[in-house]
Amino acid sequence: MKAYDLSKVSLIMVDDDKFMRSLLLQMLRGLGFKSVMACDGVDAAIDEMRVSAYDIAMIDWVLGGEKSGLDMVKMIRKGEIGERMLPIIMLTANTKLAAVMEARDAGITEFLAKPVSAQTVYSRVVEVIEAPRQFVRTKSYFGPDRRRRKDEKFEGPFRRAEDANDLSIDAGNAKPEPAKV
Repeated sequence: MKAYDLSKVSLIMVDDDKFMRSLLLQMLRGLGFKSVMACDGVDAAIDEMRVSAYDIAMIDWVLGGEKSGLDMVKMIRKGEIGERMLPIIMLTANTKLAAVMEARDAGITEFLAKPVSAQTVYSRVVEVIEAPRQFVRTKSYFGPDRRRRKDEKFEGPFRRAEDANDLSIDAGNAKPEPAKV
């Protein structure tokens, strides 16, 4: 795996647990991040994202307060806060398939299961850098392409019959946005 200079990559991290924030901050600093904003909840992160832009967001799913991390992901993808195409790494201890699918369907870029290690944090950051996913827009979804595997046998702009009925789809026109490294 290629080593990256992460000193110029800015990251916003949202976790309501003080110990976890501290642990993640130490890991991220150890990986070379110089610009990390640690927020204890969605409201603090929203305030921060209204005044500063970030290259990557790392958001815990379960947060104290009225809004969850998943709510924040949806706000970002709707364009209510921050950059709509911001790479988002969802952080959670809930690794059930239904939870992973719900987070994916909300528009996360990567999923990171707790407990974390510096190696798993780094691998998700590298995934965002090395394999940026094309963003798609349909009537009901905006976010990174949810398909991870490329079907070499597929020919054409639509994978499903009902995709042809969705006139707002960006079929092959959108290009992946590379991470700013």
